[in-house]
Amino acid sequence: MKSENKSFSTTLVVNAKPQEVFKAVNNVRGWWSENIDGDTDKLHSEFSYHYQDVHRAKMKITEMVPNEKVVWHVLDNYFKFAQEKTEWKDTYVIFELSEKDGKTTLRFTHQGLVPAYECFQICHDAWTHYIQNSLKDLILTGKGSATPKDDETEDLEKESPDNSDTTRNKSIRHRLLIEAPVEKVFEALTTQEGLAGWWTPDTLAKPTIGSILRFSFGPNYFKEMKVEQLKPYSKIKWLCVSAYEEWIGTRLTFELEPHKKGCILFFHHDGWKDYTPEFASCSYDWALFFRSLKRLCETGKGAPYPDYNK
Repeated sequence: MKSENKSFSTTLVVNAKPQEVFKAVNNVRGWWSENIDGDTDKLHSEFSYHYQDVHRAKMKITEMVPNEKVVWHVLDNYFKFAQEKTEWKDTYVIFELSEKDGKTTLRFTHQGLVPAYECFQICHDAWTHYIQNSLKDLILTGKGSATPKDDETEDLEKESPDNSDTTRNKSIRHRLLIEAPVEKVFEALTTQEGLAGWWTPDTLAKPTIGSILRFSFGPNYFKEMKVEQLKPYSKIKWLCVSAYEEWIGTRLTFELEPHKKGCILFFHHDGWKDYTPEFASCSYDWALFFRSLKRLCETGKGAPYPDYNK
């Protein structure tokens, strides 16, 4: 088979029994997305999936061998961003299980998802995240990181608290394309390892609502942020509780939108009282740090403090 025609595949080895892995695979809402309608654990059943207005797909379970194999046939598909919007249609998503030395190997193959597809790289990275991270966590801990169910009030929320703030106060805003999937960018914005990789290495962070994130910049200065909102894989909001006086009480919002080349990050830092020198300096520094974030997500290596301006 020519390499350009090779379908995407990834392998996961876990310290679990095949029946545990099989059960987790069929709990699709637990590791892929809560935005699914239909049964995902019955032979010949059909289920539909959607991600915002960006991606829709309809699957049929055509093969199901307990503790050994599951196959989905993609009956229909729609990508908002792709020129050929039905990419994925008539491809097959295959889960194959085998046991050896008390461990289970899961081989995941999206048969027909090939490099010639416009969506290949973004789908490659997204599937890797959902199999190697979310499904693995579901198997081992009982909790994956599936995309949460769409919130119908989300659009209304965008128009209320933050916008009422910005009519009275000033706001720093940045928008950039990051050539990596939203799942990877979200991880870089929420985990301790990710934040340390692009903002400051001296980071203490836990990705839970209500937690306090601490970012140190040298021995004598730090910032603390309270996590107010954490919606995989679309929105993060922090409240600044400790920093320079002008920062305290400001809110930092990171919004992620899928793009055919990866992800659009829209950032707004709201609640500044005036256009001060600190406001101007902060706006410039954010631009440099987002360059660091972009590098981290695209190449695996960012330029965090103190090297962000080099």
